[in-house]
Amino acid sequence: MKVVPVPVRSDNYAYLLIDDATSEAAAVDIFDVPKVVGKANELGVRITSLLTTHCHLDHGGGNKDFADQFPDVPIYGGSGKVRAVTKIVQEGDILKVGDNITVKCLATPCHTRDSICYYVEDVTRSQRGVFTGDTLFVAGCGKFFEGTAEEMHNALSRLVLLPSDTITYVGHEYTADNLKFAASIDPENSDIQGHIKFCAENEVTTGKTTIGDEKKFNVFVRLGDVAVRHATLAKTDIEAMDKLRTMKNEFA
Repeated sequence: MKVVPVPVRSDNYAYLLIDDATSEAAAVDIFDVPKVVGKANELGVRITSLLTTHCHLDHGGGNKDFADQFPDVPIYGGSGKVRAVTKIVQEGDILKVGDNITVKCLATPCHTRDSICYYVEDVTRSQRGVFTGDTLFVAGCGKFFEGTAEEMHNALSRLVLLPSDTITYVGHEYTADNLKFAASIDPENSDIQGHIKFCAENEVTTGKTTIGDEKKFNVFVRLGDVAVRHATLAKTDIEAMDKLRTMKNEFA
């Protein structure tokens, strides 16, 4: 299994999820069709499915153009709001890419009602990853456009139960800003400080950290920590999540 990030727009990521054995690939959040298809052609792989994490245009805005060019390729998404969707997926659905990659659909409503994270494993190797769209970012999480603090807490709590070596493939390059905010909440955290240095040395940060890393430096999944409770003055995890998101929205 190989995952190739394809930067699109100013800070979005599309991806190619490639089964090495068959050279078949799933495209994830294909906003810029010429760029993603061009990368697939460059790598000598054939796109056999399209996975969309949620209905927002910056993720599924290229779906219609893709469908026009490749009408026989299924387009998966969490609701009929996903452009050109041909197969609506739900919690627990299992898909395949090529011979060796399984894709488990995880329903994570909050950013949008139809948010789906795709947990992928190569059945022939100890190799796994998760495409999180705008639910989980490196050191952060998405805004609660169509949900509540409790729903985001539930979504992130599910994701951090994945194996710690699961590599995260996020929807946007927000890492530097997320880490600055995390440092304002937990300034003594050495993992946050270390990743700030890593971020300064890497223009592309997606696909380089794991669920285990998130449990060390992502304040949105460490709601019970003393530093988080002190910064938010929250008495419960839900209060902490709600306050953190408000603070992050206002963070300069």
